[in-house]
Amino acid sequence: MDYIKRGTVSFRNANLALFAGAFSTFANLYMTQPLLPTFTKVFHISPTVASLSLSVTTLTLAFSMLIIGSLSEAWGRKRIMTFSMFAGAILTLFIAFAPNYSILLTLRIIQGIVFAGLPAIAMAYLGEEIEPKSLGIAMGLYISGNTIGGLGGRIIVGTMTDLFSWRIGMIAIGLISFIVSFAFYFLLPSSKHFKAKKLNVKALLHSLILHLRDPALLSLFGLGFLLMGSFVTLYNYIGFQLVEPPFSLSQTIVGWIFIIYLVGTFSSTWFGSLSDRFGKYKMLVIAIVIMFIGGIFTLEDHLLLKITGIAIFTFGFFGGHSIASSWVGRRATHDKAQASSLYLFFYYVGSSVGGTVGGIFWTIYGWNGVIGMITSFLLATFILAFYLRKTLHERAL
Repeated sequence: MDYIKRGTVSFRNANLALFAGAFSTFANLYMTQPLLPTFTKVFHISPTVASLSLSVTTLTLAFSMLIIGSLSEAWGRKRIMTFSMFAGAILTLFIAFAPNYSILLTLRIIQGIVFAGLPAIAMAYLGEEIEPKSLGIAMGLYISGNTIGGLGGRIIVGTMTDLFSWRIGMIAIGLISFIVSFAFYFLLPSSKHFKAKKLNVKALLHSLILHLRDPALLSLFGLGFLLMGSFVTLYNYIGFQLVEPPFSLSQTIVGWIFIIYLVGTFSSTWFGSLSDRFGKYKMLVIAIVIMFIGGIFTLEDHLLLKITGIAIFTFGFFGGHSIASSWVGRRATHDKAQASSLYLFFYYVGSSVGGTVGGIFWTIYGWNGVIGMITSFLLATFILAFYLRKTLHERAL
């Protein structure tokens, strides 16, 4: 079988294209996160309502991926991913001119639908086209694109908000994403192992049920929910704490704090590589422990220790997500795009639930409440990881 192998031009182009796609998608997806304190002032809304500018997008993204991932089994991979990128960039430009918060949320809901085209399919594309022994590093590189995109979107918006306005920041992201979309189209190799299937809703629903009946896959879906719920909760509300006394940081500095995402660029690739060598379960548990330690560090009032804690937490999260997501592709024996879509469905529902509910904990209990909620999520991931180990044969670990 003519799989794309590490060290070839095709491997380089595929990873560059999907890195660019991930950058564009996640820059647009998370561009509102550092703006939550700004939205509370500009639109006169509560922190929980402001968090909806991210939560509604991730929620519609989650549901849309179930549909689009299935459609890609009939329509192909590259065409849908390319449309997703161009449409997402155009919608960001529309959002920049939204006259009120209701219209902004409506456009973000639509954006969540079109965003689904890339993350729902990218992991399936990698699983089909990359040789198995190179899949871990390829998946890690793709997820590192998520990291750089999330970082870039936040920094651009945060800086532009202080220099000009949040609307100018969104225009900048929209234009950059439009250019990146062309790079994606020209670099990504066409699928060689994809076999189009007739769109059969009944068969797809049956396949969906089979995936959900697999205890191992269900555990991985739960891990995605809890890991992402923890991660988004921390980043949604850390900005509120940092712009208030005693820190009183500017929007630009808060935006640049997201440069911590760079540790995720390294950890996602590194953990993916280590999991290929030492086993997925062992490295997954290590990643969760690292997240727990990082969360505890953020309870400190000293700014340097708090930022160190955020970095540790981020390092662990991207390592854990890299392992869990690649494990889904390895575990699924059929309809891999649908299995990947299910993982990401739970992943982004976790983002929506954690990101919104975290606002209640922030409002009532402050930062200690936010970390308390995150800690409960991480304790649940240990239980799921242990159950996953018991479910699978040792040779699958």
